[in-house]
Amino acid sequence: MLRGETIRLRQVRERDLDALYDIDTDIANRGAYYPTGTMSEPEFKRAFQETGFWSKDEGMLLIVDGQDMLLGQVEFFRTLNYLDELELGYRLFSPAYAGRGIATEAVTLMTAYLFDRTKFNRIRLIIHPENAASLRIAEKCGYRHEGTARGAIFHHGRYHDVEVYAMVREDFDSRNRAPPDTP
Repeated sequence: MLRGETIRLRQVRERDLDALYDIDTDIANRGAYYPTGTMSEPEFKRAFQETGFWSKDEGMLLIVDGQDMLLGQVEFFRTLNYLDELELGYRLFSPAYAGRGIATEAVTLMTAYLFDRTKFNRIRLIIHPENAASLRIAEKCGYRHEGTARGAIFHHGRYHDVEVYAMVREDFDSRNRAPPDTP
């Protein structure tokens, strides 16, 4: 479990599965930018039974508050085998949670965890250019804008450009290095 100022990130538990599956299949509640793919309930539960939604190259943690209420999720996955990078994805389960710093804190916690516990040198975020909230999150968390990937995703019946943000281990280390003691 990862503890932040206002949230915690924790692994999915078996008791979460029904609620999490209901949330996952509620396409209307995903917002304008989150992918709309789903899986069958047996496949969803089988994936949990096999891995607990956690492995060396991919994983999902739930964003919860102090009362263990499900607020959202943050996940990581390997992009391409020949790249030394992971990608982060995140979402809040209700618009009521937006604007409270929850996703920013979750991305910060997951970024620190991945750089502290894995060998990957790079973490990237892929963001729709109209997703102002996620663009702000990327910048607040110290991710750098690297460019636009034109026509890179198919979403809601058409191709869209995406903005690529990334942080490399050196960026993370320099942001989080303790300042030297002063006399």
